Amino acid sequence: MSSWRKISIVVLIALLALCAFIAITSASTTSYSAESVAKDYNIPIGQSMFENQSIVGTSENVEVPLVANVGFLTHQLMAFDLQGILRGVTTGIVPFDFSVVSGEGIDSYGKVVDVVGPGYLTYEGDKLAVKAPDNYVWGYSAPYKWLEKTESGVDVYENGTKIKSVPVDEIRNLDYHNDYYNASTIASWYNYDAQVGSTFTLEKGMVGFSDGRNNISSSDVPKIFGQAVVDYAAEYPTGSPILLYSGNYTNETGEVYGTSLGSHPEYGDSIREINARQFVEAWNGTVIPPNTTASGKDYVYFESASDASAPGGSAAHGVCPSARALRAAVTSEGFGLPTGMTWDENAVLFGYNPARDITVYNNHDFPVEIRMWTEGSGTGMGVYAQVIRYIPND
Repeated sequence: MSSWRKISIVVLIALLALCAFIAITSASTTSYSAESVAKDYNIPIGQSMFENQSIVGTSENVEVPLVANVGFLTHQLMAFDLQGILRGVTTGIVPFDFSVVSGEGIDSYGKVVDVVGPGYLTYEGDKLAVKAPDNYVWGYSAPYKWLEKTESGVDVYENGTKIKSVPVDEIRNLDYHNDYYNASTIASWYNYDAQVGSTFTLEKGMVGFSDGRNNISSSDVPKIFGQAVVDYAAEYPTGSPILLYSGNYTNETGEVYGTSLGSHPEYGDSIREINARQFVEAWNGTVIPPNTTASGKDYVYFESASDASAPGGSAAHGVCPSARALRAAVTSEGFGLPTGMTWDENAVLFGYNPARDITVYNNHDFPVEIRMWTEGSGTGMGVYAQVIRYIPND
């Protein structure tokens, strides 16, 4: 008999003996539940997870004593991992077999598998599972780091904890800024807009996820969903719904609705043109997730025109033609009349900021995007609006 056949027979006999040993002693293997394992290893239920990531947050395998977990040799045996079996027998330590407490999206070593995109860790029945993201995932922006006005300056908060106090004469020296605010913006807010207790958001996290995953910090938003989400959220008021992830879908274009600026020289047509363009800037590119309400952008400003009939004696004339185009596009989609609008020629109610106070409710089961643009200039300038539907592909 050749030597390799002898070796094969010896290996086979050894494996059969090991199988018998495991069968006899597996009854002594410690009993585990998904909840007990999650508690013992601080597994973050609800956390976002990616392919190949460990659910316990470490690159090393979780190891347990062989004497109380003989059954865990089974998955090494099934994988014909002779080296792992030998190591377990000689050291008395074996990798934890997560297959006993996990199901979808987790392998026997606790790694995320077969998940495309930002999945999340959850319970599925009595098992741990990492679920792939739904076709659409959205959440709401929320303050993660902010300023609060006090009698003597501002307090700086991060994740609900006050980290420092800044006296009023040092506010202009604060090194907080992005594309939409800086130290001067903060000083103006403090001096002219804020009351004691008012807040100014510096960084935004995400809360209230559509799939129930955990809230995330401002630093985790770009890691999980990309910098584009951070940039989009920065443009819109805190608390806005944010589409964070889109799977397989097709853009379906709605009908285009338009009007012209027209002339009202009593309000100043040059000011009206500026305001019409600002309204378009505020709403173009706004994405509204399914069954949510959204406004236009923050940090969009409008010029005032004298109007004795308006509260305070002035109004942002010129926004109404743009508002009429938006109104036509969204109501023809089957949405209700936007909050802050009327059915009249003067479409925007007094007292509503045309960007951040007007809101549109998307009653579809898929996201929509509002597109607006202008053509030409002067009193004959055209203003147009269109709804783009994000239709999921089967």
